[in-house]
Amino acid sequence: MSIIAAEAITDAGTGQLVLAAVLGIAVVVLLIAWAKWHPFLALIGGSAVLGLAAGAAPGSTIDSFTTGLGTTVGSVGLLIALGSMIGAMLAESGGADSVVSRVVNGVSGAALPWAMAGVAALVGLPLFFEVGVVLLVPIVLLVARRTDVGLLRLGIPALAGLSVLHGLVPPHPGPLVAISSLNADLGLTLLFGLICAIPTVIIAGPVFANLVARYVHVPVPALLEPAGDRSGSGPAGGRDFVDRDDLLNPGAGDPAELVDRQVSGRRSPGFWPAVLTVLLPVALMLARGVGELVLPEGNTVRNALEIAGEPVVALLAGVVLAMWTLGHRAGFDRKETSAVLGGSLPPIAGILLIVAAGGGFKQVLVDAGVGTVIADAARDANINALLLGWLVAVGIRVATGSATVATITAAGIVAPLAGSLDSTGVALLALAIGAGSLFFSHVNDAGFWMVKEYFGMTVGQTIKTWSVMETIISVVGFACVMLLDLIF
Repeated sequence: MSIIAAEAITDAGTGQLVLAAVLGIAVVVLLIAWAKWHPFLALIGGSAVLGLAAGAAPGSTIDSFTTGLGTTVGSVGLLIALGSMIGAMLAESGGADSVVSRVVNGVSGAALPWAMAGVAALVGLPLFFEVGVVLLVPIVLLVARRTDVGLLRLGIPALAGLSVLHGLVPPHPGPLVAISSLNADLGLTLLFGLICAIPTVIIAGPVFANLVARYVHVPVPALLEPAGDRSGSGPAGGRDFVDRDDLLNPGAGDPAELVDRQVSGRRSPGFWPAVLTVLLPVALMLARGVGELVLPEGNTVRNALEIAGEPVVALLAGVVLAMWTLGHRAGFDRKETSAVLGGSLPPIAGILLIVAAGGGFKQVLVDAGVGTVIADAARDANINALLLGWLVAVGIRVATGSATVATITAAGIVAPLAGSLDSTGVALLALAIGAGSLFFSHVNDAGFWMVKEYFGMTVGQTIKTWSVMETIISVVGFACVMLLDLIF
């Protein structure tokens, strides 16, 4: 996973290249934020404007875009698909419920917010943020209704655990895109990402939740009922991964009973099989990173770890293990297992297209020479590469509302700076961009509205809670990255 080296597609001067970059990014921002275009189309339009404004021939711009698109799909896209399959098996087999129930039932009182943050982080390793929210919200609402802990003291830690993992830890799309664009070491980035995730989840989760709950009072809304097929004929009692809506049916009976049926209706593979399956790919990739740090090149053990920890191999091993430990133990036959795995792919089509188009946009930036110009300017101005990556990601995130677009654009702009950094610095640069991509989610972000509706909050309450939480995650995550940079 690396940047494609190619001859420059234009011989424009510095001023024209900077103007082209500004115009290209502005087009992407305007098409997403104002014209409400899908980010996939907006990135294509921005790439075209960028190439033409830089003086590149239309054919060269198209070739550059398609090269970046294909390379990104071949590397990042494959990993996203495999990660989605593991997440689907975890969700549909009831494995996620096993993890949540074991942890939540084992603690009470003041420890519940901490337990909720921990279980959200664990479940969030293989799951996309939106799927994690859908799985955990019914549990959060049920626990909040049955205890006096409070909705925000439980909900904020759960959201923080999911969001931090989504932005900082592979195999989520954002970190993978940054790793691919910067040619960062995945094992090292994963190791540092997990180190940063721990204090970030604690501060943005239980600590912030206890503070904000004093000033923002949100009653527990009606609990949710899974929508769609309830016949129980499909995998996990008819709750197919692709059809998971979990929307409330107001006239369907007592809310608490609805959630009880939702949780208990899934066939559970057990706590430890679910945990071990989720952690297998992470453990293999971490083992590879550690092996590369402590073992000499050519060592037999290191060679074996490098193969086993290759992202594709690690995630494929996780999928195969999930088919047995989750699917088989939950009672799925081969047809049902195949249906769950296949059902995990349509929901990520939009993400794959955005990531692919972002790879094309990044490649046009690289081939036009924009990144080199900005990198040279950053060196001349003595701007820290990590700070530059974070600031660019913050700006794009606030403007577009898309963490993925922010990651792609920022990585493309600062990619030339990666050449002057060692492997540790490049891994930290990827994490700095990931942290910036989470900054201040507001009304142009679909996640903002998802959280608002699920928790029954007003726009103002959502800004005071969710938006501030995302900002804390971004700032604390970046502070952790800078601290690691000083240590290593």
